[in-house]
Amino acid sequence: MSSVEVTDYRPSDNEPFMNPRQREYFRNKLLSWKDEILRESRLTLENLQEESQNHPDMADRASSESDRSLELRTRDRQRKLIAKIDSALKRIDDGTYGYCEETGDPIGIARLDARPTATLSLEAQELHERREKVYRDE
Repeated sequence: MSSVEVTDYRPSDNEPFMNPRQREYFRNKLLSWKDEILRESRLTLENLQEESQNHPDMADRASSESDRSLELRTRDRQRKLIAKIDSALKRIDDGTYGYCEETGDPIGIARLDARPTATLSLEAQELHERREKVYRDE
């Protein structure tokens, strides 16, 4: 399959669910997302190394530390996201990608396109969130 085909292709509900073309589409989407995150992480490391200077002004130092802390928290969230992306790629390989982990039903193309790491159908996710809210409110 040429990259032009994959680039121009958009999965739809009018074709068999998780056919080879859809799997390739989502694999490419996940891989490019992962590459983007890794590229941003490398830039962050470079910026942190460049800014590891000691600021003589306390306000500048506090601001710099605050920025660094926020950046590191963001990178930590992205590290966790990479694990989810890797998990989704494994599900593509083993044939379970696109199917709800709780019900086994198809998750839906629109949901997967918006959230390619989704593991629950919209209905199962809503039920999960309602249960979570009930436990939190108790």
